[in-house]
Amino acid sequence: MPDIAFLNGRFLPWGEATVSIEDRGFQFGDGVYEVIRTYHGRPFELEAHLNRLDRSANELSLPRPYSRAQWREWIQRGIEEAGFPEAKVYIQITRGAAPRDHAFPVDVSPTVVMTIRELPPFPAQTRATGVTAKTCDDLRWARCDIKSLNLLANVLAREEAKRAGVFEAILVKDGLVTEGAVSNVMAVQAGTVVTAPEGPRILSGVTRTVVLELARKEGLTLREQFMSLESLYAADEVFLTGTTVEVLGVIRVDGRTIGAGSPGPVTRALAARMTALAG
Repeated sequence: MPDIAFLNGRFLPWGEATVSIEDRGFQFGDGVYEVIRTYHGRPFELEAHLNRLDRSANELSLPRPYSRAQWREWIQRGIEEAGFPEAKVYIQITRGAAPRDHAFPVDVSPTVVMTIRELPPFPAQTRATGVTAKTCDDLRWARCDIKSLNLLANVLAREEAKRAGVFEAILVKDGLVTEGAVSNVMAVQAGTVVTAPEGPRILSGVTRTVVLELARKEGLTLREQFMSLESLYAADEVFLTGTTVEVLGVIRVDGRTIGAGSPGPVTRALAARMTALAG
């Protein structure tokens, strides 16, 4: 089954989905994106993702190319045409193509790209044993709450993690944990789930919101505040949340063992709730 490409209102072969070299997404990173996964062919938390796409676009004064109903139609059609058991839907909107100048151009149509790729299941053994992470300086800009195309700092952090042989880079700014390079970070401290608060210093993940609600249903106490690096090292449990990782336990950070060195009871309970919700 082929990967499916969508460009400005048309589905077409992957190799034909090309954009102008003057597109402002390429020239300036002037655009926003979303990543949506499916379960059993259904997009998960679609409205929440579209809400965040709208918010990001509004923050950058990007015009809305499609109505909410049109987005739903295009996304569902792409998923059906791709026919993958599970898929990852990537949506990108840029301001469009115009002669290179920093100021916003006038009378330019946005460029809309969507791809649908197969999403293999996350390795069950990795989920059972947990993953490792390392900390990196958070070098990102001051509006991390916008899901923009400007991901160079994330790219550098992920490369640092790759070279260190760990799964994720946990970002730290002014001694405080913000989030992962491609995930949100949560810790369990004396039975309380702690995670960085919403605001310009993090991208509040759709899965983050879902997991916090699952934690409430589990009867857990929540605290949304920044934690120090030492608090992270001393946590009973640490786990990541995200569209592709769902709920994933972290067993070592910077070579230091977290808790008992395996995904803890809160992590396992929330992962099980997430699986039940997705099923």
